[in-house]
Formats: sequence, C-alpha cells, structure tokens
Amino acid sequence: MNIFNKEILLQKLIDNLDLPDSAYEKAIDRYQDIGEWIGRPESSCSDFEPHIFPQGSFRLGTAIKPLNENEMYDLDLACNFRFGIQPLTHSQEELKNLVGIELEAYRIARNIKSDLEEKHRCWRLEYADHIHFHMDIVPCVPANVARKGMLFESLRQYGTDQNLAGNISEKAVCITDDRHPAYEEKGADWQISNPEGYALWFSSRVKLGLTTRSLFEASQVDEVPLYKEKAPLQRAIQLLKRHRDKMFAKNPESKPISIIISTIAAQSYSGEQTIEEALRKTLMGLKQFADSGLEVVPNPVNPGENFADRWNMPECADLQLKRNFVLWVSSALRDFNFILNDNQDITVLLETIEDRFSIHINQKEVSQFSGTNDQLIASNIITPKRIDNVVAKPWRH
Repeated sequence: MNIFNKEILLQKLIDNLDLPDSAYEKAIDRYQDIGEWIGRPESSCSDFEPHIFPQGSFRLGTAIKPLNENEMYDLDLACNFRFGIQPLTHSQEELKNLVGIELEAYRIARNIKSDLEEKHRCWRLEYADHIHFHMDIVPCVPANVARKGMLFESLRQYGTDQNLAGNISEKAVCITDDRHPAYEEKGADWQISNPEGYALWFSSRVKLGLTTRSLFEASQVDEVPLYKEKAPLQRAIQLLKRHRDKMFAKNPESKPISIIISTIAAQSYSGEQTIEEALRKTLMGLKQFADSGLEVVPNPVNPGENFADRWNMPECADLQLKRNFVLWVSSALRDFNFILNDNQDITVLLETIEDRFSIHINQKEVSQFSGTNDQLIASNIITPKRIDNVVAKPWRH
C-alpha cells in the first residue's frame, strides 16, 4: 500500500475504536448536571464555590471504546472547592464526606440504582442507561501559594517554558486519599495533583502539529475543547491504547497504564502531520524508554511524582508491570511495523488487524482507499470550528 492508503487504513482503525460525539455529549451533560447539583443553593457545598471538571482520557481526547461493548466507560472528574476549604480548616476525610453526602442525595434524586461507591481518592457513580459510565469524582482544593511556587520552580528546573510553567502551577490542587497517614487530621500536607495542568501541558504538545494556516484560523475563533481536536498525536495514542487493551484482555491489571503511554508519546511527538508519522515517532520514544531500563516516568507537571512508582512496589510484584511494559512495546513495534509495511498481502493484513485490535475491516472498504498526500496532510490539520449557541463549559474557566 502507498503512504496515503496506510494513513486511511489507520483512520479506519480509529473510526472503529473512537468514541462517538454522542458519548462525549452525554458525559458532558452528566458532569454538568452533577456540578449544578453540588452548586445549587440548597447544597451543603454551595458556599465553597465548587467547580466540576473532567480529567483523564476524556479531557485529553484519547478515550477509546472498551473491547467488550458491555464494559463501562470510565469518566474521571474532579470537584474543586475554590473558596473556604483548605487543609487548615478541614481534614481530607471531612471534605470527602461532604462531597459524598451531596452525591448520595444526587443519586437518589436522579434515580441511579447502583449504590454510591467509595474509592481511595474518589466517589464512584455508576450509570446504567444506553451509554454505561463509571463516573469517579475526586474532591480537591487549590494548592496554597507556597506549594504552587515550589511546583513552578521544579517545572523550570525540569526545562518547562516559563509561561507554561506558570500556567500549570496555578492549576495545582490538593486531593483526598484515605491512604494518606494524616487523612483524618487538619493542617496536614495533602497530596498534590494537577489534572488541569496536565491537560495544558498535553495540549501544548498536541499543538506542535498546528500548521501556519491552522494557527491563523485558530486565532480567529473560540478555542475548541481538546477532545474535539483529534490531532495525529491523540490518534496515535488511541491506537496504542487499543493494541495494549487487546494484548492484556485476559490480564488487565497487569497492562501498562494510559498515563505512562500518553506521557512518553507526547514527549516524543514533535509536530508530525500524519497519524502514521506520529505513530512511528511515539513508538520510537516508547522503545527508547523501554530499552533504557529506566523505572521513573516523571509527571511533566509535577516532576517529583513518578507515574511508574508501582513498578517497584512489593504489593505489585506479581503483576510484573515493568516487564509487561517492555513486552508490550516490543509487540506494538512488531505489529504496527507489519501493518505499515508497503508490501503486505491485504487478506493477511486485515486478519492481523482483527487479531491484534479486535477490529473488523471489510476488504472492499480497503480497496476503495484513494487520494493524494496533500489531501492526506490537510485532513489531519487541527482546524478549530466555531460552535454557536453553546453555553460556557467548565474547560473554558
């Protein structure tokens, strides 16, 4: 197959694993509904300026369908109390219980059948209508000025641009976690997290692929939510995640976690304009990391945090997480190189895709692929479009 055909084939794969807009819209409706409930005048949380926002793959635009259509989507949210609550005034336990009371009232009011479930850091709501969701809500409060300042300095030492470091550090929050030794105490240093800062950093990597034309167009319209951009980096990560999910379908607890894949891929990306180029570049970065023997994947928005910390935890030894990461990278390289080979028999190719990704593509569809390389590059340019008559969304705050 020629370069254009390979690109269209990759896009066809993504079409089969990408979430439909309706799923994103349903997710947005649900977390906005929760936000309105927690912030309503009768709420015990309303005086504390609660702000609900998405995090994780939904926020980054890298979410994919589950392998099994009966599995639930995971939607990660944070509930940030921007006024009146700090570690000096409340314990983590008190804040978490405050949120839990309101979420239980919400569950009853919305007739959600499944019980509210408490996790270490969050509360889980489980929706069971035509789009199945786990919705995990992490309570948090803004980090204080001192901790934001320390984070800014660590980001600058890490090599982060000054403006970006400033914007990232301002988004830092302190989260609840019942494993924290001072979970029940006021005045303790809570664990720092920064999902909004990570989204800013990730967006800065995605935008390396913007061309001069699309940069001009982007300056003329409102910013588009990251999940709508669908740039080559996001597409490459979606493909990598699906390959991983299939490889570890029978042992999901041992699979490489998405945040490690997304971070290494984003750090490796340098503005490639096609999905194939982005995929090759991110695979190269993953291989270099796997070959290095390193066991630390620094959080790019909090360099003191290691995303791979579980690799060496005694309680995770049986999962063989580092070994599985290395094995997966090797398998991904082999399988994607096979798919991108110019001289592949189409029947064998489609059989391999079905085996490695659980995606069926009709041979007739492949034979219809056509176009030019210029059209290919143009099709992957991020071109934000104006969205009319839409109220302000949380990502705009």
